[in-house]
Amino acid sequence: MPSEFPAPFASSTRRIQPQWIDFNDHLNMAYYVVFFDQAVDELYELLGLGPSYLKRHNHSTMVAEMHVRYLREVKESDPLRVRCQLLAYDAKRIHLFEELVHADEGWVSATCETMTLHVNMATKKVAPWPDQIMAALARMQAAHAALPVPEGAGRRVAMPEKRG
Repeated sequence: MPSEFPAPFASSTRRIQPQWIDFNDHLNMAYYVVFFDQAVDELYELLGLGPSYLKRHNHSTMVAEMHVRYLREVKESDPLRVRCQLLAYDAKRIHLFEELVHADEGWVSATCETMTLHVNMATKKVAPWPDQIMAALARMQAAHAALPVPEGAGRRVAMPEKRG
């Protein structure tokens, strides 16, 4: 029986909007995050965390930390999709790793690693996931368990040490 969670999850294919191209003639850095965010919206639908979840439960998610790596430029004509992997979760957080890939050729343009919090929107405080979301996260983690840890996961921003 196939899992409800593909390993890794792959978003729908999207195209770059012309106004997102900067004066260097490639995708402006801010719009990489738009691609990552839209992919997570698709993933959230599978987890039961879409807009209807907010309306029913008055809880949502907020990214607390993000690390984006820009590896290869993309241009307006490039079809793109995002692969998402659940690295870890706990009672209140999700740790995701995403790759922005060329949809036809498969090469990775950028990666994005996030720590996302589950938030009670009335109090703006971090809150535990309800049981049905914890169960969905467990199923997704099981589907992603055989995936290797992505290259670049857990990296930090730092100046390299100078040698000799």
